[in-house]
Amino acid sequence: MADKQISLPAKLINGGIAGLIGVTCVFPIDLAKTRLQNQQNGQRVYTSMSDCLIKTVRSEGYFGMYRGAAVNLTLVTPEKAIKLAANDFFRHQLSKDGQKLTLLKEMLAGCGAGTCQVIVTTPMEMLKIQLQDAGRIAAQRKILAAQGQLSAHGGAQPSVEAPAAPRPTATQLTRDLLRSRGIAGLYKGLGATLLRDVPFSVVYFPLFANLNQLGRPASEEKSPFYVSFLAGCVAGSAAAVAVNPCDVVKTRLQSLQRGVNEDTYSGILDCARKILRHEGPLAFLKGAYCRALVIAPLFGIAQVVYFLGIAESLLGLLQDPQA
Repeated sequence: MADKQISLPAKLINGGIAGLIGVTCVFPIDLAKTRLQNQQNGQRVYTSMSDCLIKTVRSEGYFGMYRGAAVNLTLVTPEKAIKLAANDFFRHQLSKDGQKLTLLKEMLAGCGAGTCQVIVTTPMEMLKIQLQDAGRIAAQRKILAAQGQLSAHGGAQPSVEAPAAPRPTATQLTRDLLRSRGIAGLYKGLGATLLRDVPFSVVYFPLFANLNQLGRPASEEKSPFYVSFLAGCVAGSAAAVAVNPCDVVKTRLQSLQRGVNEDTYSGILDCARKILRHEGPLAFLKGAYCRALVIAPLFGIAQVVYFLGIAESLLGLLQDPQA
């Protein structure tokens, strides 16, 4: 029997609620992931996720961990809504008479969802990465300035601290990119984003659907609350780690500012080649555990909100206030 059809407004509201809750919970880990992925072997500021977060709080304060969160909170609603609604739409179009989708069709539906979401994901990630990585570059420059002063004073403690570089805002970045590069500036790294998000969705959605199905008490019922959450967490973590090499390449390509003596890249292949040559194959797994820790609760929460039908309840109350 086919699943109950959910209205498009409900899908969009569910996706938005899930995205807002998820981003608020895990954004500091995402910031650590971006900074760990962007630092190259020449000047390493952070040694691990915990080291990155501790140093960030010390140098930038508690809210330094949430640099770039406003961009995500603004755009995650349409991004998650598009992703979840598109997957639902493609699954419905590919199903026949309510029959269970084959694995290939589930993967095709995921592919369609991943392709649709990059309309919002690419500019969101572009702005977020600049804001998240600004602190790492500032910290690196501060360390180099201190080392230079120590050398100049023959090992004596420097008396003057290097001035802090001004940090851009999302509005300023958007304005500068549009002025200098047009709309294409916001879509830098589009190919790398597709290379990450399409395979992610191809892995995630079929894996989630099958794990969620395993926990259903009967074919006519929804899975329990905890099953949808765990299925989302497991599927999200597995897909995140699987596509982490693409995420490293995407992060490097979308970063406009570089630290001292860090490589620049002309495209996806050039970036992958330089990372492999200068940092080794393990560099493609930088931030993988951070990404798994971000994606697991993010998609677990998303699927719980989506399957609980929070938006349907809200819309029902609005349509029938006496209920």
